[in-house]
Amino acid sequence: MDKNILIFVLGALAASILLLTMVPGSPEGLVVAVIAFTVLWIVSLPLRNASIVDIFWGAGFIVIGLFYLVKSPQTPDFRGLLVLALTVIWGLRLTLHLAVRNTGAGEDFRYAAWREETGPAFWWKSFFKVFLLQAVVLWIVSSPMLLAWRDSGKPAITLLDVIGIGLWIFGFVFESVADLQLALFKRDPANKGSIMNTGLWSLSRHPNYFGEAVLWWGIGIVALSAGGWLALIGPALITFSLVRVSGVAMLDAGLVERRPGYAEYIRTTPAFLPLPRPRKNHTP
Repeated sequence: MDKNILIFVLGALAASILLLTMVPGSPEGLVVAVIAFTVLWIVSLPLRNASIVDIFWGAGFIVIGLFYLVKSPQTPDFRGLLVLALTVIWGLRLTLHLAVRNTGAGEDFRYAAWREETGPAFWWKSFFKVFLLQAVVLWIVSSPMLLAWRDSGKPAITLLDVIGIGLWIFGFVFESVADLQLALFKRDPANKGSIMNTGLWSLSRHPNYFGEAVLWWGIGIVALSAGGWLALIGPALITFSLVRVSGVAMLDAGLVERRPGYAEYIRTTPAFLPLPRPRKNHTP
């Protein structure tokens, strides 16, 4: 097993144990996530398209967040509602963006490759490898929404809230602009087969993933006042996943094989953290 995948699995297992044993209401949230993704898996079978799990990713957070709101034993307070609102805004935008982008595009090349490698057994193996795995990850990452409902005795607004909101705004705008820039680039027929390396994509090969990680750290920091250090488990897991497992690493490996010039793009552009490209030296 790949080292990064092993670290991710062990981290997810440790996070699951902590949440299940230390956070009331967490087991019920896991059940909701598993049920939602099981229904989605059933829908994917006749469609022969596991990519619908990507479209549902943002919406899944809304589902579990509303469940936590309904099941909250106390009167909704500012911090709990704030974390829920930030998550819902992000989830709605991402769901609409992916629905527009993926509808009619067929199955994503990553899932299509797994389908071809697995053969006839993919229909049931996809439940564990794709849908159940994402259900568990979503449940862990969404934990700040549950932790934010804890009675912390803190003031309505703290410095942590201000920092968290600022990070969320920065990450949300960064991810949204990156997605828009790429969508406009792909819409131009002249760019077919070309690599997007302008705008935010000149600073990072995956600026959308960077923005998503930053906004989740913002959400975690807002929930920190109420939920303590456990509120940072979700942001840590999603960041590691985006960089080392399902995001940057997997996409780069696939795009190197499918896109001429992508190896050069990797050589000249940071993978995740947005940094200016090094200026080329010109000899007189």
